[in-house]
Amino acid sequence: MISKALEKLRSQAMAMKRNGKSPASSDSDEKVMFFKDVSLGPHETRLRFRLIHFWEAQNPVKKTLIGLEMLLIDEQGTVIQGFIPPGRIKKYLPEKKRGSVYELINFYGWKNKPMYRVADHITTVSFAWNSELSVLHDIPIPFDEDRFRMHSYEDFEANCDLKGDLYDVLGHMKLVDGQIITERPTIDEAKIATTRHIMIHVQSHEGPVMKLYLWDQAATDFCKKFKSYENTPTVVLVTAVNTKRLGGTMALSSMSPTRVFMDYDVQPTIDYFAWLSTNPEIAKQDAFFECTATIDDVVHGSAWYYIACTGCHSKATKGANSLICTNPRCVKDTTAGVAQYRAKISVYDSSEQGFFVLLGDAGFQLTGRHASELVISYFEANKDKGPDHEVPVPETLISIIRQTHKFCVKVTDHNFSGNTRAITVTKILLLETPSPTEGSLGNAIAEPSMEAVQTGSDMCEPSKSRGDSADEECKRMFDSVDPERVKRARCEK
Repeated sequence: MISKALEKLRSQAMAMKRNGKSPASSDSDEKVMFFKDVSLGPHETRLRFRLIHFWEAQNPVKKTLIGLEMLLIDEQGTVIQGFIPPGRIKKYLPEKKRGSVYELINFYGWKNKPMYRVADHITTVSFAWNSELSVLHDIPIPFDEDRFRMHSYEDFEANCDLKGDLYDVLGHMKLVDGQIITERPTIDEAKIATTRHIMIHVQSHEGPVMKLYLWDQAATDFCKKFKSYENTPTVVLVTAVNTKRLGGTMALSSMSPTRVFMDYDVQPTIDYFAWLSTNPEIAKQDAFFECTATIDDVVHGSAWYYIACTGCHSKATKGANSLICTNPRCVKDTTAGVAQYRAKISVYDSSEQGFFVLLGDAGFQLTGRHASELVISYFEANKDKGPDHEVPVPETLISIIRQTHKFCVKVTDHNFSGNTRAITVTKILLLETPSPTEGSLGNAIAEPSMEAVQTGSDMCEPSKSRGDSADEECKRMFDSVDPERVKRARCEK
């Protein structure tokens, strides 16, 4: 008996030596191995951890179950990825509950996958044929509830299309399904069930606005959580997102392990909400976005230009003997006036239809002619018309119909007020050919829509050729557009 006991101890010692590690000792008498000591190969020892999250891993091509993946954290706060092969899921799944603490005896250390990783550790804990899992109820040692890996806009941009680690994004929402966050958005669950996704525009601190696609379960979780808040939530934390460049701009997309948190759900969102509360001007900032769309029509029935101050290009109004600039900051008390573009156009892409307002330089970039030139040409050809006559939409402007362009647009609270949504175009950008999209882990990524992601203020600065008064003037024109008339016109062409 003594010789057998000695032989067993010798075998255990040899096994530990082969693994190059010895079990670490915790505060209790049990011998456990910490995650930092887990190496490749078989282990006949104990692990103790909290189960943060688990999800099914699917083959995106064959649509077959690969196994059950897990995110685990030990008492030292080290996070590691876990895996249960498909043939062993039924044995262990009934015991699985997110947030519970477990002990695992016997496992195999596999090399962590290089693509779409959710933990920094090089090893994955795989349940073996002889693994034993049990729930621990009375734990004297505290375990962290969660651990996040935040990335900034610059981090996501640098790792775009690399298919490497899946990091987490934290920020405040600017748009939810195309609706501003300052007025509680109405989420169409039937639409989301059909399209299988919802799109969020999120800004991290004072960085650029990013476009975030939430797919399938992540979209469902977002809708449920969003509606559960009595007040409109503003902060969002989305874990394990993939970065993909679409049409030259970066977008974030949820994956199978993605989780969604809001205002008061976890400590990072609580801290961010507190920061946002002390910096309210950040949430109110105008957002600039890029989008690719086709011009469907130039909306008739209202002026396509306005008379602007020759100095600041704000709107000029008639005074007793001259035109007066409406911008109180302008140094010109009176002005001669010059025509500037303020044309409303109907645009569409593969999934959306909306209205843009062309101001100043944006109109010149599309037509190649200044509004003042077109107005002067009209009156020279129609000398019988008085100065108060409204110039009809010129052929030069009509010729842009059916053209596809990449627009830089500005979104403010005013853009979605009234009956019709309209967005101000500040610049026309070089049109790029979108790169082919590809799915990953069963999650597709949509083609860019008209609410595409911002790529930086350097590319999407407001036009310097007009003033704020002109922008305010274009906001008052939105409700006069009949969207059904534009849709009918498009169908008849």
